[in-house]
This record gives sequence, structure tokens and C-alpha cells, in this order.
Amino acid sequence: MGDGALSVWEKSSTARVVPPARPRKLSKVPFVELADGRLQGVVSSGSDIGRVYVSSVAAGTYAFACSTNNNRPCGGARGWFCNHIQALIGEAVVQYGAGRVARYLKVEAADGELDGDSLTHAMRSTRPPQGDGSAAASVFSRFLRHLAYLEFAPDTAPLPEMQWFPTTRAVA
Repeated sequence: MGDGALSVWEKSSTARVVPPARPRKLSKVPFVELADGRLQGVVSSGSDIGRVYVSSVAAGTYAFACSTNNNRPCGGARGWFCNHIQALIGEAVVQYGAGRVARYLKVEAADGELDGDSLTHAMRSTRPPQGDGSAAASVFSRFLRHLAYLEFAPDTAPLPEMQWFPTTRAVA
């Protein structure tokens, strides 16, 4: 498109979305993303329906953090990945595929079939450090913003809060 013509998706306020590797259930891990150099997301509590955990694993170092949405540390994340982080890794594999998650986190897994368990094992074998959890607030905020979009009726009209995205055409 060297003639300056814009494709249909470039003219809209939406972007292409990569479909999930497999459909996943959102009840246990409602939000998972590969962003800011981390695998991060929100994981539901197994014991309290009103509590969620914000969990993350850093790419390369595998530094991990897990805390409740009101910044109380997870009792299970003491030197090893807790159940919330393991669930997050498993759902990331479902959402993005094991190869993409491994490349993003810079995991060198053993030959063979990659899955959530083999990724977790490869990262745990390096004795990852416990992170400081400083990203929890921004991850939870993105999750809440993500939930707000679910309340909108489907529409092709531009969303005012999305207007800050740069455009490729000159403004007159």
C-alpha cells in the first residue's frame, strides 16, 4: 500500500486480535497478558469468591510476585511459584501457545512437547527470585479497564478514550 491508501483496519478504531491458541475458561484466570516484560494477570481465589490475586513472572529472570487485589502478599508464594502463578502460566499457554510464552519469558525448555508444566519446571529449576510486586496496581487497573469494555454494546463507532492512538495520515 505504498500509494498512501489505508487498509480497512487502519481506518477503524479497532486492531486485529490474535485468536487464542485454544478456548479457555475465564473463571479461574480472567485476565492474562504478556506485557511490560512479564507474564502477568489476575487469578481468582480458590477459597473466597470476592478475592483475586495479581500474579506475575518476569521474562529472563523469572522473578515472581503474587498478591491480593488490595496488596496483601500471597501466603503460597514463599520461595517457589504458588498455585496462582502456576494457574497463570497454564492459562497463558492456552491463550498464547506454549512456544510463544516460552519465547516471551526466555525459557529454554527441554526438547519435546512444551506445556504449562514443562515451562513451570524449567523456570523453577533456576530458583527464581521473589519480585517486589510493584506492577500489581497497574496490572489490576488494566484488568478493571478490560472489564469495563465488556459492558459496551458491540459497535463500530470510535471510542473517545482510544483516540490518542497515532494515525498514519496527515491531519488538515
